[in-house]
Amino acid sequence: MKKRNVSIIISIILIVLFSLSKFSQQAKFSLPLKLSNTNESYFVRNVMDGDTIELSNGEKVRYIGIDTPEIRRKEGSKWVYDPMPYAEAAMEFNRKLVRGERVRLEFDAQKKDKYNRLLAYVYSGNKMVNIEMVKEGFAMLYTYPPNVKYVDKFIAAQKEARENKRGIWRDLLLGDSKISTKEARENIGKMRVIDGIVIDTYLTDKMLVLKFRDNFKVVIFRDNLQSFPKAMSRSPDTYLKGKTVRVHGIIKKYKNSPEIVIHDASQLEIL
Repeated sequence: MKKRNVSIIISIILIVLFSLSKFSQQAKFSLPLKLSNTNESYFVRNVMDGDTIELSNGEKVRYIGIDTPEIRRKEGSKWVYDPMPYAEAAMEFNRKLVRGERVRLEFDAQKKDKYNRLLAYVYSGNKMVNIEMVKEGFAMLYTYPPNVKYVDKFIAAQKEARENKRGIWRDLLLGDSKISTKEARENIGKMRVIDGIVIDTYLTDKMLVLKFRDNFKVVIFRDNLQSFPKAMSRSPDTYLKGKTVRVHGIIKKYKNSPEIVIHDASQLEIL
């Protein structure tokens, strides 16, 4: 009897020690993040879409430098599941890379966005997930100042995906994705090719804006103008006004108007 009791007690102690070990491990991942670049790793609890994850401490992380097709759309005050083409494929590829894994975060100049999400370069093993998403054609380059630390790497990754017609580039370059400026509003959230005449331009300290008919706009941030011809940034009216151009990218809605933000010279062609 005594031996049996001793065995039971030993089993209980081992279970308690194992539970404490697991709790300690989870507690490590649940500590508040220090917004500085360290070698600490964090556990990915959930993959929300192609470019956003949730850590075990509840922090949401938005990948810097990329944009994936929308998996939800806003309807009033609610978000409705209504995936755009390649949105589910992008989320699934993101899952394969990070879900249930430990990841490291690297921050740039701006560490949080307006939704209070962390903005980071996310590493799984020795791979930067942000770059992998672009290189395999599940995301587009989306460099937004001041977070432009690895812009050259993102441009190279997108060039590789485009040349090999991977993922979203397969349909964009081979499929029927070309629309008019008039159709832009009906294609919010989708990756499209648009031909149109530049009717006006204006240059500010932050960006160059190209205006088209039907209230459609193309935006190029100042930091990204370096990849375009110098004459374009010096005198955009002379260089572009009145000319027919072709642009491609994901159409967004800003102040109730459709626009495409382009990040590299490969996204704009004068016809």
